[in-house]
Amino acid sequence: MISIENLQVEFAAKPLFEDVTFVINKKDRIALVGKNGAGKSTMLKILAGLQSPTGGNVAIPKDISVGYLPQVMVLSDSHTVMEEAEQAFEHISELQESIELMNNQLAERTDYESEEYQSLIEKFTHANEHYQMMGGNNYRAEIERTLQGLGFVRTDFDRPTSEFSGGWRMRIELAKLLLRRPDVLLLDEPTNHLDIESIQWLENFLATRCNAVVLVSHDRAFINNVTTRTIEISCGRIYDYRVKYDEFMQLRAERREQQLRAYENQQKEIQETKDFIERFRYKPTKAVQVQSRIKQLEKIVPIEVDEVDNSALRLKFPPAQRSGDYPVICDGVKKVYGEHTVFSRVDLTIKRGEKVAFVGKNGEGKSTLVKCIMGEIPFDGNLKIGHNIKIGYFAQNQAQLLDENLTVFDTIDRVAVGDIRTRIKDILGAFMFGGEAIEKKVKVLSGGERSRLAMIRLLLEPVNLLILDEPTNHLDMRSKDVLKDAIREFDGTVIVVSHDREFLDGLVTKVYEFGGGQVREHLGGIYDFLQKKRIDSLDKLSSPTLSSSPTGEKKLSGREENSSASKLSYEQQKEQQKLIRRLEKVVADCEARIEGLEADIASLEELMATPEGASDMSLYEKHTNLKKQLDTVVEEWETASIELEEAIG
Repeated sequence: MISIENLQVEFAAKPLFEDVTFVINKKDRIALVGKNGAGKSTMLKILAGLQSPTGGNVAIPKDISVGYLPQVMVLSDSHTVMEEAEQAFEHISELQESIELMNNQLAERTDYESEEYQSLIEKFTHANEHYQMMGGNNYRAEIERTLQGLGFVRTDFDRPTSEFSGGWRMRIELAKLLLRRPDVLLLDEPTNHLDIESIQWLENFLATRCNAVVLVSHDRAFINNVTTRTIEISCGRIYDYRVKYDEFMQLRAERREQQLRAYENQQKEIQETKDFIERFRYKPTKAVQVQSRIKQLEKIVPIEVDEVDNSALRLKFPPAQRSGDYPVICDGVKKVYGEHTVFSRVDLTIKRGEKVAFVGKNGEGKSTLVKCIMGEIPFDGNLKIGHNIKIGYFAQNQAQLLDENLTVFDTIDRVAVGDIRTRIKDILGAFMFGGEAIEKKVKVLSGGERSRLAMIRLLLEPVNLLILDEPTNHLDMRSKDVLKDAIREFDGTVIVVSHDREFLDGLVTKVYEFGGGQVREHLGGIYDFLQKKRIDSLDKLSSPTLSSSPTGEKKLSGREENSSASKLSYEQQKEQQKLIRRLEKVVADCEARIEGLEADIASLEELMATPEGASDMSLYEKHTNLKKQLDTVVEEWETASIELEEAIG
């Protein structure tokens, strides 16, 4: 669909990439990867037509639509959520207004026999049929499904967008983009403002309902679940792999090993040639050979090796005093803003050495409870911080506390002690501060760069309770690996607020779920929690006995809840297998019906393309009915497929 040929981009006469050639095909799911600054976002802007390359050509057919979601955009605050989302269907709204205008004209006119009246009837009929074919009567339901999938509830639809945070307004923009169903969808870090449930919904949407997708993301689980092709930008060139990201990483390691061997052999050859030239430069009998070697040296094209992968760098928190056995104890903690109760009756105990995750939809109180633990905001109930606790806290606003007059290097140099001081440049490089960037003043850094610098500083401080609020938002995959390894080896206690499943996997052993004003404990890792949530949703396990109720029923403890769920799952195993078989049959039946309907529609459209068919209004009516049937069957297939995936786990 889109052809990129010999693309070249230069900044201040320095090439970002050159001679880049590839093709985006229909139904491609492409992950665009590379280190920060390699040109990923620039490539998306060029594909979106927002930036012109220095050289080369991007060929996009006229009938191909392209949708682009940047990391940052200017957002409008003059509409409600629903009104903003409806802008995705402006073309349908314009057609609807045109139909209403013609309908009014037909009602007012009385010249029934005139050619103008007959022409107006034909125009009205054609516009009405076109409106039905475009799904004019169903688009509002599609809007509601998409908004709910991205975390909105019905009560949000009529609220002004100005009442929502920037992250939620970005979700509205993402909803508009998805609703437009472009032929090529370009997404730059789409998961930055989504919670785990919304990310999973988006994964399914992109995998089942989109055309071609090109995305940039540092969420490894997300790109593995969505993409089937990986294009890496490295050393100003691209490497195209027809595999998922994890397989790409293996192939990339093999490629780099080959590059290193070729580079070493070339360096050996260059050194031998230089030695020969130096040894015989002034011997007349060797003059011809020396000149030959000089020319040979000039013709050598240096072999470039991909950027050094710093993820192997190992960091370790400096030793801190041993804390008490129970760093955090909450007993009946409650937080209320005006008439809104964020959470109530929060009872939890975090033991020394535990690594736990706070998860849930945005706005359910994860960061609020963290602020209560930090003593930053008042609350009701009892919250006890254990003996000898020294807290290391990272949140996005921590970046604002850095000294703006220091350089990046000096900021870290002032907190580093011992042997770690000899490795400051390596540490900065692992967090994307390489080369000249270490001499930048803090005051000229972007928000993301400041956040990364604040994270590095925290890694070098002696603490025994680490609280991280969305620590991975501005980190690339290599930086996240360095951070994850450091936390995994940390012998203190850790609380992580995050929606990054890959980051939490293998890191936490307990999950606290925030939702509906309650905090529930789940034993096990993040994928244990997600699997259990799918089972709960499938088997309707969220009964009143599993949570606190207005009638005073006691909420089960984490261990009791886990045991109860396991027992129930065991007793229903046979029913589960029956359900899986039934869903498999439904999916197969739907796929067969979809294939038949698509064939019928294609045949009908061939007839409609003929001069005789174009004037046969009954064909348009049949086409509309078949499209409605197809939409219904596709929805059935999507629902059954999701339920089957959840049932299989």
